[in-house]
Amino acid sequence: MGFAQRLQDIRHGFERPFWVANISELFERLSYYAAFASLARYLNESLGFPAQDASSLTGLFGGLVWFMAAFGGAVADRLGFRRALSLAYLILSSSYFLLGSLGSSWMRPVRGAVPLGGLVVFLLMLPALGVALVKPAVVGTTARASKENVRTIGYSIYYTLVNIGGAAGPFVASYVHRHMSVENVFRVAAVSVFLMFFAVLLLFKEPRKEGDVPPPSLVETGKNFLTVISNPKFMLFLFIFTGYWVVYWQEFITLPLYVVKYIDPKADTELLLMTGPLVVISLTVLLNLATQKIASVKAVTLGTLISSLAWIVLVFKPTVTGVIITLVCVALGEIVQSPRYYEYISRLAPAGQQGTYMGFAFLPIGLGSLIGGWFGGKLMHHFGEVMHNPHGMLWTIVGVGVTTAALLWVYDRLLPAKP
Repeated sequence: MGFAQRLQDIRHGFERPFWVANISELFERLSYYAAFASLARYLNESLGFPAQDASSLTGLFGGLVWFMAAFGGAVADRLGFRRALSLAYLILSSSYFLLGSLGSSWMRPVRGAVPLGGLVVFLLMLPALGVALVKPAVVGTTARASKENVRTIGYSIYYTLVNIGGAAGPFVASYVHRHMSVENVFRVAAVSVFLMFFAVLLLFKEPRKEGDVPPPSLVETGKNFLTVISNPKFMLFLFIFTGYWVVYWQEFITLPLYVVKYIDPKADTELLLMTGPLVVISLTVLLNLATQKIASVKAVTLGTLISSLAWIVLVFKPTVTGVIITLVCVALGEIVQSPRYYEYISRLAPAGQQGTYMGFAFLPIGLGSLIGGWFGGKLMHHFGEVMHNPHGMLWTIVGVGVTTAALLWVYDRLLPAKP
């Protein structure tokens, strides 16, 4: 098929809801990663939480999203994608605005009536609910509003826009933090998703296709959860792989605090966090082609090892340049493992249950963030504030990752995938 014909297919192969949903997802990711990039420092420097508590709360913010995504699909299907998206963007805009306004004078009565920690936890839970509705609605719209001959391209467009949003978020956070204040990062995030609320209401029409099956109920989703946890091989793999995400999420949870405390107090940590998404956008296709002949579990193990050993760079080169090299290497490991992880999950799933298993493949991501927030905070406190040996924190992160890779290797030897 010629290039001109392919362009023609793309031009006519997607209905308007496809573009509205996917462009709105770009702005949702921009808002999410802007908030995530600034959250640890905001909690620590502006709201006065100790580094240990700031890390745990940041991990909570990242972790709840992936837990709730397993059930968000059922809710989005029952509400309809238009209502799910509009509700999600309204929730997200409100929660980001309130999160950035915690130190404002008009919030003083609320702060006086409710413990600050409890208030922050509540406001960190709300974005998770919003994101859990957005993701299945956008992916579902991509499926329904794409013609069969361009559906694969549709998912590529979705993945690309997600990564563009992931790269733009830290950049926006950096600009706003430098020229306004860290509180305004959350307000800008709120405006970004609030605009998407109106975009969905005005431009999005519910996509329908003949032959749609009735959406699963929450009870059925719960039964699917029981089906998943009754597969010991699958659960063991998810449990082991959680270690990868404990290591990975440190770049958002503890690295910003580590950089300003032990490397350069004037470093632009939000701008540094653009590194990973830019590497993913640039090198995903190339690295996937280079590693496509490696067996899926071996590729997951290799990616885990690369992302884990990356933190050694920061031990021997504790500079901003060392941070960039570390983030590049973490991203390379992510590129190697990520597509092969989902490929392996699809192989583990019994016939006819791929959808159920793929929905719960996000659990290690959520667990890794929740555990990683608590764990990273403990490391910051013990090695940084008590022992005055911050490098010990980095060696411990490396140790967790290398142990995870070793366990994946043993798992593959003892429980090999079916040929």
